[in-house]
Amino acid sequence: MVRTVRERLLASTMICGLAATVFGAGSAAAQTAAPAAAQPADQTQVEEIVVTGSLFRRTDTETPSPVTVLTSENLQRAGIVTAAEAIRSISADGAGSIGTGFQSGFSAGGSAVSLRGLGVSSTLVLVDGLRSTNFPINDDGHNAYVDLNSIPFSLIDRIEVLKDGASSSYGADAIGGVVNLKLKKQFVGIKGSMEVGESDRGDAEHRRADLTLGHGNYAEDGWNFYINAEYQKNGRVSSHSRGFPYNTQDLSSIGGIDGNTADQTLTTATPNAVVTRVSQTDLNNPLAGKVGAPLTTAYQALNLNCANGTYTQVSASANGTSCKWDLVDSYRQIAPLQRRYAFNGRLSMRLNENVEAYATGSYSSSYVSIKGAPTAIRATQPFGGAPSLASSNPGIVLPVYVCSTGLNCATAADRRLNPNNPYATAFAADPSNGAARIYYLFGDLPAGSDRSNEVIRGAFGFKGSFGDDWNWTVDAVGARDNLKITQHGLLNIANLMTAINTGSYNFVDPSQNTATVRNFISPDKTTPSHSTMMSVDASITKSLWALPGGDMQLAVGGQIRKETLVNNNQNARLDTYGLTTASAFGEHTVTAAFFEVAAPVLEQVEVNLSGRYDDYSEGFHHFSPKLGVKYTPMKQLAFRGTYSKGFRAPTFAESGPRSQYAGFVTTTPPAAFQAAHGGTTNPYAAAYSLGRGVAGNPDLKPETSRSFTLGAIAEPTSWLSMTVDYYNVKKSDLITSGPDISKAVAAYYGASSQAAGCAAVAAVGTGYSCNVVDAPDPLFPSALPRVLIINVPYVNANYALTAGVDFAVTAKVPVTDTIKWTSRVEVTHLLKYDLHTTSGVQKYAGTLGPYDLSSGNGTPDWKGNWQNTVDFGRYTLSATAYYVGEIKSVAADTNGSTDCVPGNPYGGSGNPAAANKFCTIKKFINVDMNATAEVKDGIQLYANVGNVFDKRAPIAPGAYASAPNFLTTWHYAGLIGRTYKVGIRFEY
Repeated sequence: MVRTVRERLLASTMICGLAATVFGAGSAAAQTAAPAAAQPADQTQVEEIVVTGSLFRRTDTETPSPVTVLTSENLQRAGIVTAAEAIRSISADGAGSIGTGFQSGFSAGGSAVSLRGLGVSSTLVLVDGLRSTNFPINDDGHNAYVDLNSIPFSLIDRIEVLKDGASSSYGADAIGGVVNLKLKKQFVGIKGSMEVGESDRGDAEHRRADLTLGHGNYAEDGWNFYINAEYQKNGRVSSHSRGFPYNTQDLSSIGGIDGNTADQTLTTATPNAVVTRVSQTDLNNPLAGKVGAPLTTAYQALNLNCANGTYTQVSASANGTSCKWDLVDSYRQIAPLQRRYAFNGRLSMRLNENVEAYATGSYSSSYVSIKGAPTAIRATQPFGGAPSLASSNPGIVLPVYVCSTGLNCATAADRRLNPNNPYATAFAADPSNGAARIYYLFGDLPAGSDRSNEVIRGAFGFKGSFGDDWNWTVDAVGARDNLKITQHGLLNIANLMTAINTGSYNFVDPSQNTATVRNFISPDKTTPSHSTMMSVDASITKSLWALPGGDMQLAVGGQIRKETLVNNNQNARLDTYGLTTASAFGEHTVTAAFFEVAAPVLEQVEVNLSGRYDDYSEGFHHFSPKLGVKYTPMKQLAFRGTYSKGFRAPTFAESGPRSQYAGFVTTTPPAAFQAAHGGTTNPYAAAYSLGRGVAGNPDLKPETSRSFTLGAIAEPTSWLSMTVDYYNVKKSDLITSGPDISKAVAAYYGASSQAAGCAAVAAVGTGYSCNVVDAPDPLFPSALPRVLIINVPYVNANYALTAGVDFAVTAKVPVTDTIKWTSRVEVTHLLKYDLHTTSGVQKYAGTLGPYDLSSGNGTPDWKGNWQNTVDFGRYTLSATAYYVGEIKSVAADTNGSTDCVPGNPYGGSGNPAAANKFCTIKKFINVDMNATAEVKDGIQLYANVGNVFDKRAPIAPGAYASAPNFLTTWHYAGLIGRTYKVGIRFEY
C-alpha cells in the first residue's frame, strides 16, 4: 500500500509517542508545561485574555515575550496536586529552587521557584496578577520569596510563567521571570475531588480532597459567588526505609569515604555516652574541663547495651570500646510530615453595563513536621554569646560530686558521688582530677521542628469602560503571613548545667529519665514571626489611532505598596545551644508609575514598549524599561525578541540595621589540616558546618539586570506548534554575604596558629574576622583548631551572566475520529552561568555551584519534561516524564575549582580518589503515568503511578549532611520511589 507523506509522518509520530509512553524511563523527558499554543487558522471566536507581562487584552497568546502555560488539564494528566509541584516542574526552574524535601536550612518547610537559577528573590510570584506577602523567614538568611505551599491548588485555572524580565510591569524581583497563578473567576454548581495514595514501600501516605460550591449565572444574572475548601496530607519517609546509599555517610563499600565516624571513633557523640578522665578547674562549672589532652587515653562507654554491636578503637590518643551507630539511618528523614488546608471565596458582580467588581478572600494553613538528629552535648556557644558558654571549649564534664542545689557540691552537706561519673569513687578525695569529659547525643530527646504557616489574603477590584475605547481597572490586595516555629530537642544551657550538677539527668541509662527532667533541660522553643503586604494598583488603557497592523494602544498606571517583616530571633536570650539567632525586621512603602504602548506598526510587525519607575521609602529608586518586537512574515512563522532592564530591591534581611544571621555551609578542611589531626577518621578533621555571621547593611544598592531574548514561533500545520527562545541575563551589583569567604577560609587554614589564622582572615578585607574558633582538638591539642564562624559583610559585588535556550513543542494529532494524541515537550539548555568576581570567573553551569545557594543542589545544564496523552472517548492515558541532565560534582564558589580535584566538595584534595570517582552525578529520568475514565457524565475516576519504573535517585556524595548522597531538588522522585494514587472527580 502506498502511503502519503502526511500518513507516514503521522505513523512515525505515533510510534515515537508510544515509545515515550512505554519506554519513557530510558528516553529524554516529559512535560507538564507547554508553550502558549498559536491559534488554529480556522478559529473564528477566541476569548480575549491578558497575558502575563502585559496590560492589554489580546486574542493571540504568543506575545513578544516567551511564556509557558500550564493548564489545569495538563496538571491533572501529570498527577500534580500542589502549586509548588506545578511551578517547580517547568524546565526554566534552576539553581536555588526550594522543595519541601529540603529540611535543614532557613527555609525548611517552605517551597519556592528560582527561574533561570537566579535565586528565589529574583522570581516574582503573583496571584491573579497581584502580589502576595513573602514567607517570614528568608532563604539562606536573606532571600525573600512567596511560599508556594500557601497557594490553593484546586482553584487554579492556568499558570503563566513569563520567562524574561518584567520589572517594567511589576517592579522589583522579576529579574528571572514571573509566575502568575490565575484562579477561576466564576463557578456554578458543585465540583470536587478525593484521592488517596502511598508508595510501594507502604509509606509516603497521601490524602487529598477539595470541594467548590458556586451559584449565580454571571452572564444572565450579573453575579456569581463561590466558596472552596481543600485539604492535603503527606506522610513521612525515613532515610532508613530507603536504604543504601541514602541512609548513611559510609560509602567505603563502593569506593567512597567512610564518613560515618559513629561506629569507629570514641569522640563522636552517640546516644551511648562515652567519657574520659580530665581535670576540672571550677567544680561548680561543668564547662571548666581541662583544655587539651585528657589525663589518660582510656575512654569508656557508660552503657554497652548495643543494638548494632560494638567497636574498639586502639590509637595513641584514644582507646576503648563503645556501641556502633549510623546516625543518618537512625534519625534522618527524606520527607517530612505535611498537612495543608485552605478556604477560599469569590464574589463577582456586574454593577452596571460598564462596571464590574469582584472581591476575594482566602485562608491557607501549612504545617510541616521535621525530624532531625538529636542534639550533641558538646556545642559551640550561640552566635553572639560569650565563648565561655561553649560546651566544646574547653569541654563539658561530669563532676565527681552532685547535690540538690548543684552548687558547691564537693563540700555540700547532702553531697553524693555522681552516679554518671565512673571515676567518682576513685577520686572522691581529689575531685579536681576525677571529672569525666563526656561525648553524648541526647537520643531520648526527640529533635526537630514543627512549622505552622498561615496566610490570610483578600483582594477586591473594579474594572470598566467609558467613551469609545477607554478601559480602566483598580485592584487592592492585602495579605499577612503568620509563621510559628516550635523547636524540639535543643538544650537550655543553664538548665543543662543544673541537671549535670544535681545528677538529675541519667546519662548511664537515658530511658530512666522522666518527662519532667527532659522538659527541663530541653524545653520547646516557640517563635512567632510575620510579614504583611498591602497594595493598590490602578491602570487605564486607550486605543489611540489606527496603524497598518491594527490600533495603537496606550496604558498608564500606578501602584502604592507597603510591606513589613518581623522575623523574630529564635534565640534572643542566647540561652539555647544549636538554635539560630537569625532575625530580620523592616518596613517600607513603594510608589510606582508605569506605562505600556502596543504598536502593530505593520500587519507583520508588532512593537511593545513599556517602562516603570519605582521609588522606595529607604531612599533609592529605579526605572525599568522594556522593548518587545514580534515579526510574522507568514501565518505559520513568527520571530520575536525582547530587551529589558530590571532590579531587585534589597530585602529587609539584607538592609535592615536590626537584621542579622549566621549561615552554615558544609566545608572540608584542607589536606594539611586533616593530616595534622590524624586524618578524616577523627571527627575534628572531617567535613563540618562552617558559619558566616553577617548583619544588615542599610547602604546596599539594588541589584540590577539587563536581559534580552530572541526566538521563533512556528506552526507548520494546524496540529503542530513549536517555539525556540534564546535568553541572556546579566545581573549586576549582586547582594552577597562575604564574596571572599573562600579566601578567608584558605587564609585561616594556611596559618600555623589560631592568632595568625585570624590575622590572615582580617587581612582579606573590611568586615572579615574570626567570630568563633573551636576548642583545641582533644586528641591533637597543639594542632591548629577549626574556625567555626567567620564574620563577613553584606556588599554589592560582582555580576552574574546566564544564557541558554528554551525549546517547546505541542502536537495535537487527530489519529482517528475518536482518538486524539497530544504531545507537549519543553526543554531548557543552560549554555552558561558565570559569576564574575574580582578574583576570577566561577562557572556554575552543569555543576553543584553555586553550592552556597539554598540547598546546594547545583545548576543542571539540561532540564526538560515531556507529556504524551491519548484521548479515546471517555478515557485518557498519559505519560509524563522528567529529565535532569548530568551534574558535575564540583563547586567553584566553595572549592575554587571546576576540576574534580580539588573542586569536589566530596573528598576534594583531602581524598582525591573519592573526588575523582564521584565527580559526576548521573542524569535522572523518571516517568509518571495517569489514567482517567469518565464513568458517567460529571464523574471521573483516575489512577496515577508516580515514578513508574521505580528509578532510583543518582548518588550525589557531598550533598548537605541532612541529605547525604542525594539532591532533593532534582531527584526527589527517585528517593520516594514508585507511588500509587487513586481518586474521583465530580462536577454537577
